[in-house]
Amino acid sequence: MGSPDDAAAGPPKRKSRVPRKKYERELELLQQELAHLQRWIQHGGLKVVVIFEGRDAAGKGSTIKRIIRRLNPRVVRVVALGTPSDREKTQWWFQRYVEELPAAGEMVIFDRSWYNRGLVEPVMGFCTDDEYEEFLRSCPEFERMLVRSGIILVKYWFSISDEEQERRFQRRIADPARRWKLSPMDLEARTRWVDFSRAKDTLFAHTDIKQAPWWVVEADDKRAAHLNCIAHLLSLIPYEAVPWEHVDLPDRGSAGGYVRPPISDQTFVPELY
Repeated sequence: MGSPDDAAAGPPKRKSRVPRKKYERELELLQQELAHLQRWIQHGGLKVVVIFEGRDAAGKGSTIKRIIRRLNPRVVRVVALGTPSDREKTQWWFQRYVEELPAAGEMVIFDRSWYNRGLVEPVMGFCTDDEYEEFLRSCPEFERMLVRSGIILVKYWFSISDEEQERRFQRRIADPARRWKLSPMDLEARTRWVDFSRAKDTLFAHTDIKQAPWWVVEADDKRAAHLNCIAHLLSLIPYEAVPWEHVDLPDRGSAGGYVRPPISDQTFVPELY
């Protein structure tokens, strides 16, 4: 599989972005289908893992938000683990991720995953060469084991051009509501763009396996990336709409002598709007 992060190998850049009205219309339809998929996962007792990796500011988080917007967080949950504790640093690398894997009837979305050991850690010097090489050896076998156990494993890589990443970083710097998204790690990683490209190519060479291939999302157009990723995810898991049981809304019932306390006894939020 090629590397769209490499301009020479990547697909042609989109000439025009998806119009907002078309985007919102298509997103609404896709989110309805995601609700059907969620019910099918519950009905069939499926176990689904979806991994989101890629360049900083490539739109992984915004895509995840649109996937889960209308779903039940008890069925479809997002895992975004922080820096491991001193104790966790002594564990088997995959151990704390295994604890987050789904039970029957669940989908787990990893916003970053065990691939930190294959990308961020070696580039930033957070692991040893031996630890990195062991990850490249063991990760494919670990994932094959997950698939053999019945887990549906889907892996997405969000690709973005250097120019578009810079534009989004500059927007984060200028917008107080987005400034929190720009971490010192993001800035340091940008100075190592080529190192990350090499690490990504090496990662794909070892972990782009038949049982769990990498799917690359071209993300310079964020709206198109949202739609393309969601549509593709829906296409990977055959599902059917599961009818809901008929529900008759019961009457509220009699007051039974209940008297509400005076409104003046309650403290209300000021109505500013």
